[in-house]
Amino acid sequence: MLFSFLKYLQPTHYFQRYTKAGTSIFPKPDELPENVLKQLQPDDRFDSEEAKAYDVSWQAIQQGYIGNASTYDSFSAVPLRDNYRFIRKYFHSAWVLFVLLVRLMSFHNPFKEISAWYRTRNINQIKNSKSPISYQDWEAYTSKLIEEAPLVSVIIPTLNRYDYLTDVLKDLEQQDYPNFEVIVVDQSDNFNAAFYKDFNLNFQVIQQKEKALWLARNTAIKTSKGQFIALSEDDVRIQPDWIRMHLKCLDFFNAQVSAGVFYPEGQQIPESRSFFAVGSQFATGNAMLYKSVFNTVGLFDRQFEKQRMGDGEFGMRLYLEGIKSISNPLASCIDVKAGTGGLREMGSWDSFRPSKFFAPRPIPSVLYYFRKYYGNKAAKLALLRMVPISIFPYQFKKNKPLLLLGLILSILILPIVCYQVITSWNLSSKKLKEGALIQTL
Repeated sequence: MLFSFLKYLQPTHYFQRYTKAGTSIFPKPDELPENVLKQLQPDDRFDSEEAKAYDVSWQAIQQGYIGNASTYDSFSAVPLRDNYRFIRKYFHSAWVLFVLLVRLMSFHNPFKEISAWYRTRNINQIKNSKSPISYQDWEAYTSKLIEEAPLVSVIIPTLNRYDYLTDVLKDLEQQDYPNFEVIVVDQSDNFNAAFYKDFNLNFQVIQQKEKALWLARNTAIKTSKGQFIALSEDDVRIQPDWIRMHLKCLDFFNAQVSAGVFYPEGQQIPESRSFFAVGSQFATGNAMLYKSVFNTVGLFDRQFEKQRMGDGEFGMRLYLEGIKSISNPLASCIDVKAGTGGLREMGSWDSFRPSKFFAPRPIPSVLYYFRKYYGNKAAKLALLRMVPISIFPYQFKKNKPLLLLGLILSILILPIVCYQVITSWNLSSKKLKEGALIQTL
């Protein structure tokens, strides 16, 4: 990784890994186009030349560079102070303190650590998203792919959510791209075939008796007729140009995956996701990809059935294969967050907050994914970073009078949390021993 301290703050991020070809995602600054370099800001406050170059490369990716510049296939160590300077620039001060404490607790030289931390105290955090790289040709671009009008297969698994499903199906009726089919895999307890007669859509409706999300998606992909697979959900709302914007993105960037953006109902797209960028995550609730991609990486891993992070694991396989994925804000969707049905009826909807008091924390599939792709050390760092936050109740976060109470409760249940983490680790070991359950297309 460019800066070694990222292993504490992003221990299980796609970009921590090299692809199977041995390359990283980070471009070499001297090979970036001049118009891109003009939008970046070299920082002479770094002590080493390597750190200065790595910082520019980091800026390029964070601000949305998508291009063909050569990327790093190895990174040199940079001075300790440059590491602290880097994380102060791009992360909240609380996380900088977290890194310092972890370093001290792992027996690094306390004098050097505290000195480097203190001497960089005047570095303020900045936000790259305030100045994203622009793609001026986008608006005028005429997509030949859209003109060819290939068949798109829109896949929606559903479980006991007909009221919510109605809304997204109505949204699909309003699409300004005409050539698509809708494959609904219906796992509802009271399956209603007549429900689908009310919509003017090219349907394939599959009744699935087993409540299994990844089985549903895999079945739909196998059944699909389209050249492109569009993945959606039963509790989202989409714009009339949703399919078209995904296709245009694939064509414009010559990409294989368009990873759409979610945002909660009543809010706006997060600033950090409001521009085109190399995809750093994959969500099966809003994405489009060539069906042929599944021939390369396989279908979804059923080790994640009734658990979490199956889409993240699939995204990792895309990344390792060097498959180009673009974060696409113009194919966004509203996440309605239905209070019933769906994954809530199959298992936990939250990776780190178990639904039962003595249930594993995190969900075992999360540790299965972390350990499989990043190793045990990175998985432990991820636990150290995420578990303490998960102990603190959601409802206490924005209520200052309850902050102290929340802290006290968190300390009191710490022994139970340790039990939950050990349980999850052991269950993930069983998953690792069993191995992936990935079928080919």
